[in-house]
Amino acid sequence: MDMSKPLPPDHDTTLHVRDHCLCLHTQRAARRLARMFDDALRPVGITNGQFSLMMSLNRPQPARMKEIADFLAMDRTTLTANLKALERRALVAIAVDPDDRRGRLLTLTDDGLATLTEAMPIWRETHGALEAGLDDCDMLRRQLQLLS
Repeated sequence: MDMSKPLPPDHDTTLHVRDHCLCLHTQRAARRLARMFDDALRPVGITNGQFSLMMSLNRPQPARMKEIADFLAMDRTTLTANLKALERRALVAIAVDPDDRRGRLLTLTDDGLATLTEAMPIWRETHGALEAGLDDCDMLRRQLQLLS
């Protein structure tokens, strides 16, 4: 059994990881997309993360926190922090679930819906420009959905 200490990765290994790591490239792309949509949505006063969260609440019935956390692939602590910021601005309402007092029901308020209404043309324009610059958005979407 070789008890020697492993050698640190050489520069060629570093370059290989830089060029092939799906996690790295996904994180970089996500950060760039987030900045692009943050910039676009700034006039409405929300971030891309808040937009996605509010869109997930745009439904006929209140949503349970667990289902939104699962859908957004967020832990409950992060979701709670994001919801509190939207609740302070009266864009989202959080209520006790009458079927399970430990649970919370999440609802988009009228102001939240108005904010989404204002944000949608911006999202459509930004998203359209993004898609126009990519080769096969449907394939990319399918691949990302497989990963998520």
